[in-house]
Amino acid sequence: MSFDPKHDYPLGTERPDLVFTPGGIPLSHVTLDSLRAGAIDRKEIRATPATLRLQSQVARAAGRGPLAENLERAAELAAVPDHLLLAVYTALRPRRATAAQLEEWATQLDFHGAERTALFVREAAGVYAERGLLADA
Repeated sequence: MSFDPKHDYPLGTERPDLVFTPGGIPLSHVTLDSLRAGAIDRKEIRATPATLRLQSQVARAAGRGPLAENLERAAELAAVPDHLLLAVYTALRPRRATAAQLEEWATQLDFHGAERTALFVREAAGVYAERGLLADA
């Protein structure tokens, strides 16, 4: 059965067959009891890129383009290691990184398939340069 973003929302109730944990566990197997019993690791209750992309389709079909864009960015970030996300977040604070350092972070994001976020970091570097918000080299 194909996915219809106008009728298959909410995914958890209308199309649970499309929702899986990062480790591939079906949504129907994720319960509070299974989490409490340790049968499912807490890391398995994270949103996956695939689910976030489906949610993006739902948002776009409902005429919520900005939300759809945010969900698409979230989908690419879901696959980025937490330590990299935190490092980029810190580097994006004013005067924390040079233009070259921000470019290095953008390159790492590209490597992990987060092209939209890499572009954002590059754009931020340009704005920071214009406003004098880059760290001294």
